[in-house]
Amino acid sequence: MVNKMSDFRGSSKYVVSDELMNAVNIAIALEKPLLIKGEPGTGKTMLAESISDGLGKDLVIWNIKSTTKAQDGLYVYDTVQRLYDSQFGEGNVQDIKKYIKMGKLGEAFTSDKQVVLLIDEIDKADLEFPNDLLWELDKMEFYIPETKETVKTKKRPIVIITSNAEKELPDAFLRRCIFHYIEFPSEEKMKEIIDVHYPDLDQKLLAQAMETFYWIRGLKEIQKKPSTSELLDWIQALTLSGIDVAEIDKTVPYAGVLLKKNQDIDAMKEIKEKGFTLKNWF
Repeated sequence: MVNKMSDFRGSSKYVVSDELMNAVNIAIALEKPLLIKGEPGTGKTMLAESISDGLGKDLVIWNIKSTTKAQDGLYVYDTVQRLYDSQFGEGNVQDIKKYIKMGKLGEAFTSDKQVVLLIDEIDKADLEFPNDLLWELDKMEFYIPETKETVKTKKRPIVIITSNAEKELPDAFLRRCIFHYIEFPSEEKMKEIIDVHYPDLDQKLLAQAMETFYWIRGLKEIQKKPSTSELLDWIQALTLSGIDVAEIDKTVPYAGVLLKKNQDIDAMKEIKEKGFTLKNWF
């Protein structure tokens, strides 16, 4: 059976490229997880929010940490509460079902409506984490031994998985995913993104902020290059401060909004002090 292609086209708050739009719609049609990679701040997490908004579906977010285990996303058996109830005579402790609490994956599986499930920053977990989810994501079911029940998905969720490429993911896991890498936006695409967030922005401020931002990203001395989200925050800071546009090139005000390492701020300032302004840099 061939599923009808979805018609995701982005949302009012998210600018999507044609390639990304096609990747989302193909992943939904093939009922496969969509693995999104890209450097931090390129809108990977916001994509899931945009899909949820654009298709009118609820969003379930599973934020992955270094200590997260696959079991955490399925269910938790609250043995502590059951022990407490048995000691103090609270309710029927033989009914184990009431001590089973669904995790985020379990929530998505048991939802009566199709939801968007975001597994955010999967590369933060240990190397075995993705492999531990192979069966569940493939078959859309999992077994609860405490109740001897199999939980099967009611409405197969739209699964979006993000990675900052901090570590490589297992081949067996990758084979089950549709893959898309979000390239850093070109200046033209960046202007579209900024316009979505700040439609009434002063054009002179926009032009100077963009020029300064891409100049900083182009410096080989910068270890952690500023991202799209940091540019948006910086533009907001510049706007709220009412700073003279000419000062943006001269001093790069509020540099700590863009650069998050002392070494990067010092390197940028040193280059400016040597006379490498934007006008003679390009």
